[in-house]
Amino acid sequence: MRLLVLGGTGFVGGATVAEAVRRGWSVTVFNRGLHGDVPPGVHRLRGDRTTSDGLAALAGGEWDLVVDTWDGAPRVALDSARVLVGSVGHYGYVSSGSVYAEPVAPGSGEEAPTVEAAPDAEDGDYPQNKAGAERAVREVFGDRALLARAGLILGPGEDIGRLPWWLGRIARGGDVLAPGPVDLPLQYVDVRDLAGWLLDQGARAGGGAYNVVSRTGHATMGELLDACVRVTGADARLRWTPPEPILSAGIVPWNDLPIWIPRGHEYRWLQERAVERAYAAGLTCRPLAETVEDTWRWLREVGTVPPRAGRPARAPVGLDPAREAAVLAAAVAVDPV
Repeated sequence: MRLLVLGGTGFVGGATVAEAVRRGWSVTVFNRGLHGDVPPGVHRLRGDRTTSDGLAALAGGEWDLVVDTWDGAPRVALDSARVLVGSVGHYGYVSSGSVYAEPVAPGSGEEAPTVEAAPDAEDGDYPQNKAGAERAVREVFGDRALLARAGLILGPGEDIGRLPWWLGRIARGGDVLAPGPVDLPLQYVDVRDLAGWLLDQGARAGGGAYNVVSRTGHATMGELLDACVRVTGADARLRWTPPEPILSAGIVPWNDLPIWIPRGHEYRWLQERAVERAYAAGLTCRPLAETVEDTWRWLREVGTVPPRAGRPARAPVGLDPAREAAVLAAAVAVDPV
């Protein structure tokens, strides 16, 4: 298989390149050449797809599959698809569950309405950009477009820092504010499982939209934090605390306490989407312990969460230590059951 990755040095793109190399595929990446390295044997084309002539380096190439992780203006995805429509057999676009129009009912599948967004829009927020890019790719490639609506993506290389924050916090030891309940189901995907599924579907020329995340409850909040304690070897004491005092203190789920979205929260649907279609198409999700262990190993090697390759910086995630201490002091902690 001949693979083209637009980007290829960030979190998902990098994992996709690594998996394709492992499979022995012929791999080309296209990016500005300003961030990151690529594995030996990978061909690198340079260009800035946001400029009028930035796609010129793609002229004359032929590939079986392109994987695109773009999250900027939809117009850029539209331009890329138009340039590649005659030279690529299949277009795999890494989208997001954020494309669904709120309110979203927990358990919704791919048929749920998506936000309004134009395929040629020059700007938008994250959901609009992803939804517009979906429309752009589908407009040009039709049934040859694969839309992988990922959710929470974890694993080595994570450039947002959700799991790395928990690992770092627990590695510091002491009393840790553990947001309950301990059996809260999580829904996520390891970046390597996402990459493998993308390549499998591309090789089969599968198209359409898929929610590409694990089943809800593939792991729980308790299992996640226990795994963090285990792999770090830290002297950390998880102080399980009900959601109410945490929320009353103004602590924001997902941002202040990464990964955690309690039951009844307006964004709980982000961890309760229907995934039967992706599993029927071959999605498999590795054990949580493997994701946590490999992320900890990677984090110790790199030292810190890397900047997002070629993209604007996001606000940092994680809770300030003083706020954590205040909640621990005020709340009645409960033991896990």
